[in-house]
Amino acid sequence: MTDSQALGADNTASDEDKLRACVERLTGGKIIAMERQIRWRPAWFVDVDRNGEILHVHIRGDRQSDVLPFPELKREADIIEVLEEHGVPVPHIYGMCEDPVAIIMETVPGTRDVSTAASDEERRSIARQYIDAIARMHQLPLEAFAARGIDIPQGAEDIALAGLNAYLPLYNRHKKKPEPLIEFAVRWLRANIPAHRTKPSFIAFDAGQFLFENGKLTCLYDFEFAMVGDALTDLATMSMRQSVEHMGDDIGPLCQYYAEVTGEPLDIKVMRYHHALFATVACMQFVGSIGNPQPGDPHDVYTEWDLALRRSLINIMAENLGVTVEKPARVIAPATVNAALMKMLDDAVKQIGAADDVQEARKFAALRLTEYIAKVDQYGPELERIDREEAQAILGRRYDDPAQLEEQLEAFVRSAGPEHNQQLMRFFASQIERRVQVYGDTAIGESASHVKLEPVY
Repeated sequence: MTDSQALGADNTASDEDKLRACVERLTGGKIIAMERQIRWRPAWFVDVDRNGEILHVHIRGDRQSDVLPFPELKREADIIEVLEEHGVPVPHIYGMCEDPVAIIMETVPGTRDVSTAASDEERRSIARQYIDAIARMHQLPLEAFAARGIDIPQGAEDIALAGLNAYLPLYNRHKKKPEPLIEFAVRWLRANIPAHRTKPSFIAFDAGQFLFENGKLTCLYDFEFAMVGDALTDLATMSMRQSVEHMGDDIGPLCQYYAEVTGEPLDIKVMRYHHALFATVACMQFVGSIGNPQPGDPHDVYTEWDLALRRSLINIMAENLGVTVEKPARVIAPATVNAALMKMLDDAVKQIGAADDVQEARKFAALRLTEYIAKVDQYGPELERIDREEAQAILGRRYDDPAQLEEQLEAFVRSAGPEHNQQLMRFFASQIERRVQVYGDTAIGESASHVKLEPVY
């Protein structure tokens, strides 16, 4: 694949020229190889010859989507620099490219895939090395982060709600329709703040991301969501990630190991609170992308994450409320009048040629969407009918218009007392579980089908 092919339609040749010039200026070397990483965000691997020394460089580009509470890439670069200064294993930052916006950093050797470890013993060792690293990170002085403009919450409420408060502006800006499940979770979070947790710590927030090689942890990475909050947030988000990226050991033993390393007893109730908070804000993150998609967004990826994250949210909220998530009755729906058209669309996309790997990835994304849309066309009306019937028991009357039903559910959530929590939780759980049942065998729905709540006892 040539550099111009790897660039794809979302970047111009001049943008890549600017990136090349920036990398060479920051490293003091000459680029000898550059290849785009085939994924949903712009990124490149670059080899640089600096007086005979070969530097392996990674260009981390801007997402180009409004889905981040902290959209400035420089913030992430600043955080990584602070971590490096304090001995946390992270990629070295060479600097920033301002146009196009990108972080120029070291490419660290290793993989995240713990299944490639030499043995079960090595996998468990890697997982504990990661726990050692984040335990040290949680003890770092916060002044260095404050000096880089990172907010330092004070008091139990601000510490507990650091993530929620960071995401609320993004959510409020993009929320164009009712979100009763999210509003239900937000109300519960505000009513159940762990008042005894008064020590702020620097946290990755989206924890569990590391590389290893030959049995040794080589780096922690991805700090675009990092902030100062409750240290147990990282154990919670690590637990949430386990369904899709295994840590190398079960979450329970790793949490107990963290308690041993830090000398502080594990507060499982607080950990589960922060699991619920992270799942809530993760759902908030994509309300705009799902409700009002923008050109250039990775639509299939955001649709996939939206369903998987909502299932994560109902699992943890059900645990916190003592509600058992029941397997719903099988949903049956006839083929629609659009079924033949959907087959035509799928076939038409398959016939489109792809000139390079980037275009092939975009074609695959389109096929994922056509498969999912066909399922929604077939099952959507039946799912909405069941929703109306079950919601009637909560609202006291039937609403045939789906939009009006969502409005009434959100209004009820906001006004209802905690005595209604379990009834609402059972409704939301049934609603999401039915969608996972129907869409779980599609490429987009597969992630949601694997989501589960990891035991920590």
